[in-house]
Amino acid sequence: MKLAILSCSKNCYSTRRLKEAAVNRGHQVRVLDTLKFSIDLEPGSPDLYYRSKQLSHYDAIVPRIGASITYFGTAVVRQFEQMDAFTTASSAGISNSRDKLRSMQILSRHQIGIPDTVFVREKRDVLPAIERVGGVPIIIKLLEGTQGVGVILAESVKTAEAIIQTLHSTRQNVLVQKFVSEARGSDVRAFVVGDHVVAAMRRTAQGNEFRSNVHRGGKTERVILDETYCETAVRCAQIMGLRVAGVDMLETNSGPQVLEINSSPGLQGIETCTQLDIAGAIVDYTAARVDFSEIDIRQRLTVSSGYGVTEIHIPDGSEFIGKSIDESGLPEKDINVLTLYRGSSVIPNPRLKRTLEPNDRLLCFGKLEHMRGMIPEKARRRRRPKVQQLETEVLTTPYEAKADA
Repeated sequence: MKLAILSCSKNCYSTRRLKEAAVNRGHQVRVLDTLKFSIDLEPGSPDLYYRSKQLSHYDAIVPRIGASITYFGTAVVRQFEQMDAFTTASSAGISNSRDKLRSMQILSRHQIGIPDTVFVREKRDVLPAIERVGGVPIIIKLLEGTQGVGVILAESVKTAEAIIQTLHSTRQNVLVQKFVSEARGSDVRAFVVGDHVVAAMRRTAQGNEFRSNVHRGGKTERVILDETYCETAVRCAQIMGLRVAGVDMLETNSGPQVLEINSSPGLQGIETCTQLDIAGAIVDYTAARVDFSEIDIRQRLTVSSGYGVTEIHIPDGSEFIGKSIDESGLPEKDINVLTLYRGSSVIPNPRLKRTLEPNDRLLCFGKLEHMRGMIPEKARRRRRPKVQQLETEVLTTPYEAKADA
Protein backbone atom coordinates (compact mmCIF):
# COMPACT_ATOMS: atom_id res chain seq x y z
CA MET A 1 0.00 0.00 0.00
CA LYS A 2 1.19 3.49 -0.86
CA LEU A 3 0.03 5.74 1.97
CA ALA A 4 0.05 9.51 2.42
CA ILE A 5 -0.29 11.12 5.84
CA LEU A 6 -1.60 14.66 5.46
CA SER A 7 -0.02 16.71 8.22
CA CYS A 8 1.47 20.18 8.63
CA SER A 9 3.74 18.91 11.40
CA LYS A 10 5.75 15.82 10.50
CA ASN A 11 7.45 15.82 13.90
CA CYS A 12 4.32 15.73 16.05
CA TYR A 13 3.68 12.51 17.97
CA SER A 14 0.63 11.32 16.03
CA THR A 15 2.25 11.82 12.62
CA ARG A 16 5.49 10.13 13.68
CA ARG A 17 3.64 7.13 15.13
CA LEU A 18 1.50 6.65 12.02
CA LYS A 19 4.55 6.78 9.76
CA GLU A 20 6.47 4.40 12.04
CA ALA A 21 3.57 1.91 12.09
CA ALA A 22 3.26 1.98 8.29
CA VAL A 23 7.01 1.52 7.74
CA ASN A 24 7.15 -1.37 10.21
CA ARG A 25 4.42 -3.12 8.22
CA GLY A 26 6.25 -2.76 4.92
CA HIS A 27 4.08 -0.03 3.37
CA GLN A 28 5.31 2.91 1.33
CA VAL A 29 4.48 6.02 3.31
CA ARG A 30 5.13 9.72 3.00
CA VAL A 31 4.12 12.68 5.15
CA LEU A 32 2.71 15.45 2.94
CA ASP A 33 2.22 19.01 4.21
CA THR A 34 -1.46 19.77 3.61
CA LEU A 35 -0.77 23.42 2.80
CA LYS A 36 1.72 22.60 0.00
CA PHE A 37 -0.90 21.19 -2.37
CA SER A 38 -2.39 22.80 -5.46
CA ILE A 39 -5.75 21.55 -6.71
CA ASP A 40 -6.14 21.27 -10.49
CA LEU A 41 -9.63 21.09 -11.93
CA GLU A 42 -10.38 20.09 -15.51
CA PRO A 43 -13.12 17.95 -17.10
CA GLY A 44 -12.84 14.25 -16.30
CA SER A 45 -9.40 14.45 -14.71
CA PRO A 46 -9.17 15.71 -11.10
CA ASP A 47 -5.53 16.14 -10.15
CA LEU A 48 -3.24 17.35 -7.38
CA TYR A 49 0.14 19.04 -7.43
CA TYR A 50 2.51 18.95 -4.47
CA ARG A 51 5.21 21.60 -4.23
CA SER A 52 4.40 22.49 -7.86
CA LYS A 53 4.99 18.93 -9.09
CA GLN A 54 2.24 16.56 -10.23
CA LEU A 55 1.42 14.15 -7.42
CA SER A 56 1.92 10.45 -8.08
CA HIS A 57 -0.82 7.94 -7.27
CA TYR A 58 -1.57 7.10 -3.62
CA ASP A 59 -3.79 4.22 -2.53
CA ALA A 60 -4.90 5.82 0.73
CA ILE A 61 -4.59 8.89 2.91
CA VAL A 62 -4.78 9.51 6.66
CA PRO A 63 -5.84 13.16 7.06
CA ARG A 64 -4.52 15.04 10.10
CA ILE A 65 -6.32 18.32 9.42
CA GLY A 66 -5.94 21.02 12.08
CA ALA A 67 -8.84 23.31 12.96
CA SER A 68 -7.05 26.38 11.58
CA ILE A 69 -6.89 24.94 8.04
CA THR A 70 -10.24 23.16 7.90
CA TYR A 71 -11.42 24.79 4.65
CA PHE A 72 -8.28 24.17 2.61
CA GLY A 73 -7.61 20.81 4.27
CA THR A 74 -11.06 19.44 3.45
CA ALA A 75 -10.65 20.69 -0.13
CA VAL A 76 -7.47 18.62 -0.45
CA VAL A 77 -9.14 15.54 1.06
CA ARG A 78 -12.11 16.03 -1.28
CA GLN A 79 -9.74 16.06 -4.27
CA PHE A 80 -8.15 12.79 -3.12
CA GLU A 81 -11.70 11.36 -2.91
CA GLN A 82 -12.37 12.39 -6.52
CA MET A 83 -9.13 10.62 -7.45
CA ASP A 84 -10.44 7.40 -5.81
CA ALA A 85 -8.01 7.31 -2.89
CA PHE A 86 -9.25 5.67 0.31
CA THR A 87 -9.44 8.07 3.25
CA THR A 88 -9.88 7.37 6.95
CA ALA A 89 -11.94 10.56 7.26
CA SER A 90 -14.19 11.86 4.51
CA SER A 91 -14.07 15.55 3.66
CA ALA A 92 -17.72 15.89 4.67
CA GLY A 93 -17.01 14.02 7.91
CA ILE A 94 -14.22 16.43 8.84
CA SER A 95 -16.46 19.44 8.13
CA ASN A 96 -19.41 17.94 10.01
CA SER A 97 -17.43 17.09 13.13
CA ARG A 98 -15.41 20.32 13.22
CA ASP A 99 -18.55 22.46 13.59
CA LYS A 100 -20.09 21.69 16.99
CA LEU A 101 -23.53 22.96 15.98
CA ARG A 102 -23.59 20.98 12.75
CA SER A 103 -22.49 17.77 14.48
CA MET A 104 -25.17 18.15 17.18
CA GLN A 105 -27.81 18.86 14.53
CA ILE A 106 -26.90 15.65 12.73
CA LEU A 107 -26.82 13.54 15.89
CA SER A 108 -30.16 14.95 17.12
CA ARG A 109 -31.96 13.09 14.34
CA HIS A 110 -30.80 9.74 15.69
CA GLN A 111 -31.41 7.80 18.88
CA ILE A 112 -28.13 8.91 20.43
CA GLY A 113 -27.80 10.62 23.80
CA ILE A 114 -26.63 14.23 23.68
CA PRO A 115 -26.80 17.01 26.30
CA ASP A 116 -29.70 19.44 25.83
CA THR A 117 -28.28 22.12 23.53
CA VAL A 118 -29.60 25.44 22.18
CA PHE A 119 -28.19 27.79 19.56
CA VAL A 120 -29.22 31.44 19.94
CA ARG A 121 -28.47 34.73 18.24
CA GLU A 122 -30.92 37.24 19.70
CA LYS A 123 -30.38 38.74 23.16
CA ARG A 124 -34.01 38.13 24.09
CA ASP A 125 -33.61 34.39 23.37
CA VAL A 126 -30.79 33.87 25.90
CA LEU A 127 -32.90 33.52 29.07
CA PRO A 128 -35.48 31.17 27.49
CA ALA A 129 -32.59 29.09 26.12
CA ILE A 130 -31.02 28.77 29.56
CA GLU A 131 -34.38 27.68 30.99
CA ARG A 132 -34.88 25.07 28.23
CA VAL A 133 -31.60 23.35 29.06
CA GLY A 134 -32.51 23.16 32.75
CA GLY A 135 -31.13 26.43 34.11
CA VAL A 136 -27.71 27.33 35.44
CA PRO A 137 -25.03 26.23 35.68
CA ILE A 138 -24.62 25.91 31.91
CA ILE A 139 -21.83 25.27 29.45
CA ILE A 140 -21.17 27.91 26.78
CA LYS A 141 -19.23 26.70 23.73
CA LEU A 142 -17.77 28.36 20.69
CA LEU A 143 -18.78 26.51 17.52
CA GLU A 144 -15.17 25.75 16.69
CA GLY A 145 -12.51 24.94 19.23
CA THR A 146 -10.21 22.13 20.29
CA GLN A 147 -8.51 20.94 23.45
CA GLY A 148 -11.09 22.68 25.63
CA VAL A 149 -10.52 26.14 24.15
CA GLY A 150 -13.77 28.12 23.90
CA VAL A 151 -15.63 26.07 26.54
CA ILE A 152 -16.88 28.15 29.48
CA LEU A 153 -18.83 27.23 32.62
CA ALA A 154 -21.37 29.88 33.70
CA GLU A 155 -22.74 29.38 37.19
CA SER A 156 -25.28 32.21 37.25
CA VAL A 157 -27.75 33.69 34.79
CA LYS A 158 -26.11 37.11 34.90
CA THR A 159 -22.71 35.61 34.19
CA ALA A 160 -24.12 33.54 31.34
CA GLU A 161 -25.84 36.57 29.78
CA ALA A 162 -22.68 38.65 30.04
CA ILE A 163 -20.49 35.96 28.47
CA ILE A 164 -22.90 35.29 25.60
CA GLN A 165 -23.41 38.98 24.85
CA THR A 166 -19.66 39.59 24.91
CA LEU A 167 -19.01 36.71 22.51
CA HIS A 168 -21.82 37.84 20.21
CA SER A 169 -20.36 41.35 20.17
CA THR A 170 -17.15 39.88 18.77
CA ARG A 171 -19.18 38.00 16.11
CA GLN A 172 -18.66 34.64 17.75
CA ASN A 173 -21.38 32.01 17.48
CA VAL A 174 -22.01 30.05 20.67
CA LEU A 175 -23.96 27.07 21.93
CA VAL A 176 -25.77 26.94 25.26
CA GLN A 177 -25.55 23.42 26.69
CA LYS A 178 -26.78 21.69 29.81
CA PHE A 179 -24.15 21.12 32.48
CA VAL A 180 -24.29 17.44 33.42
CA SER A 181 -23.25 17.52 37.07
CA GLU A 182 -23.48 13.75 37.54
CA ALA A 183 -20.49 13.31 35.20
CA ARG A 184 -18.41 14.85 38.02
CA GLY A 185 -15.92 16.60 35.77
CA SER A 186 -14.97 13.52 33.79
CA ASP A 187 -15.66 12.08 30.36
CA VAL A 188 -14.52 9.13 28.28
CA ARG A 189 -12.68 9.20 24.97
CA ALA A 190 -13.51 6.21 22.77
CA PHE A 191 -11.09 5.72 19.90
CA VAL A 192 -12.95 4.26 16.92
CA VAL A 193 -11.22 2.48 14.05
CA GLY A 194 -13.64 1.07 11.49
CA ASP A 195 -16.53 -0.55 13.33
CA HIS A 196 -14.70 -1.16 16.60
CA VAL A 197 -13.60 0.82 19.63
CA VAL A 198 -9.92 -0.13 19.80
CA ALA A 199 -9.15 1.81 22.99
CA ALA A 200 -10.80 4.04 25.57
CA MET A 201 -9.71 6.24 28.43
CA ARG A 202 -11.46 8.20 31.15
CA ARG A 203 -10.34 11.80 31.61
CA THR A 204 -10.94 13.55 34.91
CA ALA A 205 -10.56 17.28 35.57
CA GLN A 206 -8.16 18.31 38.32
CA GLY A 207 -8.52 21.04 40.93
CA ASN A 208 -11.00 23.80 40.10
CA GLU A 209 -10.86 23.03 36.38
CA PHE A 210 -14.12 21.56 35.00
CA ARG A 211 -12.64 20.65 31.60
CA SER A 212 -11.17 17.18 31.52
CA ASN A 213 -8.99 17.60 28.43
CA VAL A 214 -5.47 16.23 28.76
CA HIS A 215 -4.14 19.59 27.56
CA ARG A 216 -5.95 21.15 30.55
CA GLY A 217 -4.19 18.87 33.00
CA GLY A 218 -6.87 16.19 33.07
CA LYS A 219 -5.90 12.87 34.63
CA THR A 220 -6.33 9.79 32.42
CA GLU A 221 -6.98 6.14 33.12
CA ARG A 222 -7.59 3.21 30.85
CA VAL A 223 -11.19 2.00 30.79
CA ILE A 224 -13.06 -0.90 29.20
CA LEU A 225 -16.36 0.40 27.83
CA ASP A 226 -19.52 -1.68 27.84
CA GLU A 227 -21.41 -2.49 24.65
CA THR A 228 -23.74 0.51 24.90
CA TYR A 229 -20.88 3.00 24.94
CA CYS A 230 -18.99 1.16 22.18
CA GLU A 231 -22.09 1.01 19.98
CA THR A 232 -22.77 4.72 20.52
CA ALA A 233 -19.20 5.70 19.64
CA VAL A 234 -19.12 3.61 16.47
CA ARG A 235 -22.51 4.85 15.30
CA CYS A 236 -21.48 8.47 15.85
CA ALA A 237 -18.34 7.99 13.76
CA GLN A 238 -20.34 6.31 10.99
CA ILE A 239 -23.03 8.98 10.99
CA MET A 240 -20.37 11.67 10.63
CA GLY A 241 -18.55 9.86 7.83
CA LEU A 242 -15.43 9.06 9.83
CA ARG A 243 -13.66 5.70 9.79
CA VAL A 244 -11.21 6.86 12.44
CA ALA A 245 -12.49 9.13 15.20
CA GLY A 246 -12.25 10.07 18.84
CA VAL A 247 -15.70 10.20 20.40
CA ASP A 248 -16.04 12.05 23.71
CA MET A 249 -18.93 10.99 25.94
CA LEU A 250 -20.25 11.74 29.40
CA GLU A 251 -21.15 8.85 31.68
CA THR A 252 -24.64 9.56 33.01
CA ASN A 253 -27.39 7.63 34.81
CA SER A 254 -29.31 7.43 31.51
CA GLY A 255 -26.34 6.16 29.51
CA PRO A 256 -23.76 7.83 27.26
CA GLN A 257 -24.19 11.44 26.21
CA VAL A 258 -22.01 12.48 23.28
CA LEU A 259 -20.11 15.73 23.63
CA GLU A 260 -17.97 15.80 20.51
CA ILE A 261 -16.61 13.74 17.63
CA ASN A 262 -13.00 14.39 16.66
CA SER A 263 -11.88 13.75 13.09
CA SER A 264 -8.16 14.04 13.90
CA PRO A 265 -7.87 12.58 17.41
CA GLY A 266 -4.43 12.75 18.96
CA LEU A 267 -2.58 9.50 19.65
CA GLN A 268 -0.15 10.50 22.37
CA GLY A 269 -2.57 10.73 25.29
CA ILE A 270 -4.48 7.54 24.59
CA GLU A 271 -1.46 5.44 23.56
CA THR A 272 0.41 6.54 26.67
CA CYS A 273 -2.59 5.80 28.86
CA THR A 274 -3.57 2.44 27.35
CA GLN A 275 -0.16 1.24 26.13
CA LEU A 276 -1.86 0.05 22.93
CA ASP A 277 -0.60 0.34 19.35
CA ILE A 278 -3.45 2.48 18.04
CA ALA A 279 -1.37 3.82 15.14
CA GLY A 280 -0.84 0.23 14.04
CA ALA A 281 -4.58 -0.44 14.24
CA ILE A 282 -5.24 2.54 11.96
CA VAL A 283 -2.67 1.40 9.40
CA ASP A 284 -3.91 -2.21 9.47
CA TYR A 285 -7.50 -1.10 8.97
CA THR A 286 -6.51 1.21 6.11
CA ALA A 287 -4.56 -1.56 4.36
CA ALA A 288 -7.55 -3.92 4.65
CA ARG A 289 -10.00 -1.34 3.24
CA VAL A 290 -7.82 0.40 0.68
CA ASP A 291 -9.81 -0.97 -2.27
CA PHE A 292 -13.01 0.67 -1.01
CA SER A 293 -12.57 4.37 -1.69
CA GLU A 294 -15.01 7.05 -0.56
CA ILE A 295 -18.07 7.22 -2.85
CA ASP A 296 -20.37 10.22 -2.92
CA ILE A 297 -23.71 8.55 -3.63
CA ARG A 298 -25.29 11.83 -4.69
CA GLN A 299 -22.79 12.16 -7.54
CA ARG A 300 -23.58 8.66 -8.77
CA LEU A 301 -27.36 8.92 -8.46
CA THR A 302 -27.80 12.22 -10.24
CA VAL A 303 -26.76 10.63 -13.53
CA SER A 304 -29.58 8.06 -13.21
CA SER A 305 -32.55 9.99 -14.57
CA GLY A 306 -35.77 9.20 -12.74
CA TYR A 307 -34.08 7.10 -10.06
CA GLY A 308 -33.28 7.91 -6.46
CA VAL A 309 -33.09 6.75 -2.85
CA THR A 310 -35.88 7.14 -0.31
CA GLU A 311 -37.25 5.53 2.83
CA ILE A 312 -40.56 3.65 2.74
CA HIS A 313 -42.38 3.22 6.05
CA ILE A 314 -44.59 0.15 6.69
CA PRO A 315 -47.33 1.49 9.04
CA ASP A 316 -49.91 -0.52 10.94
CA GLY A 317 -52.56 -1.77 8.53
CA SER A 318 -50.28 -1.68 5.50
CA GLU A 319 -51.00 -4.20 2.75
CA PHE A 320 -47.32 -5.19 2.90
CA ILE A 321 -47.47 -6.58 6.46
CA GLY A 322 -47.04 -10.36 6.51
CA LYS A 323 -45.66 -10.41 2.98
CA SER A 324 -42.08 -11.03 2.01
CA ILE A 325 -40.13 -8.37 0.12
CA ASP A 326 -40.51 -10.56 -2.96
CA GLU A 327 -44.29 -10.89 -2.49
CA SER A 328 -44.71 -7.14 -1.89
CA GLY A 329 -44.15 -6.49 -5.58
CA LEU A 330 -41.30 -4.05 -4.99
CA PRO A 331 -38.80 -5.91 -7.22
CA GLU A 332 -41.31 -5.95 -10.10
CA LYS A 333 -41.60 -2.16 -9.76
CA ASP A 334 -37.83 -1.82 -10.15
CA ILE A 335 -37.42 -0.98 -6.44
CA ASN A 336 -34.45 -2.52 -4.61
CA VAL A 337 -34.41 -2.69 -0.81
CA LEU A 338 -30.92 -1.71 0.35
CA THR A 339 -31.48 -1.77 4.11
CA LEU A 340 -34.30 -2.74 6.46
CA TYR A 341 -34.65 -0.86 9.77
CA ARG A 342 -36.61 -2.67 12.47
CA GLY A 343 -36.64 -1.02 15.87
CA SER A 344 -33.00 -0.63 16.90
CA SER A 345 -31.88 -3.36 14.47
CA VAL A 346 -30.51 -2.66 11.02
CA ILE A 347 -30.45 -5.38 8.35
CA PRO A 348 -28.30 -4.50 5.34
CA ASN A 349 -29.14 -6.19 2.02
CA PRO A 350 -32.21 -8.09 3.35
CA ARG A 351 -33.09 -11.26 1.50
CA LEU A 352 -36.20 -11.25 -0.66
CA LYS A 353 -37.91 -13.88 1.51
CA ARG A 354 -37.79 -11.73 4.65
CA THR A 355 -41.29 -11.01 5.96
CA LEU A 356 -42.25 -7.40 6.55
CA GLU A 357 -43.61 -6.28 9.93
CA PRO A 358 -45.45 -3.16 11.20
CA ASN A 359 -43.21 -0.07 11.56
CA ASP A 360 -40.45 -1.49 9.39
CA ARG A 361 -38.55 1.12 7.41
CA LEU A 362 -37.08 0.25 4.05
CA LEU A 363 -34.24 2.24 2.51
CA CYS A 364 -34.87 1.75 -1.19
CA PHE A 365 -33.31 2.62 -4.54
CA GLY A 366 -35.54 2.67 -7.57
CA LYS A 367 -37.81 4.62 -9.88
CA LEU A 368 -39.08 7.72 -8.11
CA GLU A 369 -42.47 7.62 -9.81
CA HIS A 370 -43.09 4.11 -8.47
CA MET A 371 -41.98 4.98 -4.92
CA ARG A 372 -43.86 8.28 -4.66
CA GLY A 373 -47.18 6.69 -3.75
CA MET A 374 -45.57 4.55 -1.02
CA ILE A 375 -44.14 7.46 0.97
CA PRO A 376 -46.43 8.45 3.88
CA GLU A 377 -47.37 12.08 4.35
CA LYS A 378 -45.16 13.88 6.82
CA ALA A 379 -47.07 14.07 10.08
CA ARG A 380 -47.17 17.30 12.08
CA ARG A 381 -44.84 16.87 15.05
CA ARG A 382 -46.73 16.94 18.32
CA ARG A 383 -45.48 18.94 21.27
CA ARG A 384 -44.41 16.77 24.17
CA PRO A 385 -43.22 17.44 27.70
CA LYS A 386 -39.53 18.29 27.85
CA VAL A 387 -38.73 15.22 29.92
CA GLN A 388 -39.83 12.87 27.16
CA GLN A 389 -37.47 12.10 24.30
CA LEU A 390 -38.68 12.77 20.80
CA GLU A 391 -38.91 9.80 18.47
CA THR A 392 -36.15 9.74 15.90
CA GLU A 393 -35.26 7.60 12.94
CA VAL A 394 -32.16 5.44 12.78
CA LEU A 395 -30.64 5.93 9.35
CA THR A 396 -27.15 4.55 9.74
CA THR A 397 -25.43 1.24 9.96
CA PRO A 398 -25.15 0.21 13.62
CA TYR A 399 -22.34 -1.32 15.56
CA GLU A 400 -21.98 -4.96 14.51
CA ALA A 401 -24.74 -4.81 11.86
CA LYS A 402 -24.69 -8.01 9.82
CA ALA A 403 -25.84 -8.51 6.23
CA ASP A 404 -28.78 -10.82 5.66
CA ALA A 405 -27.73 -13.96 3.87
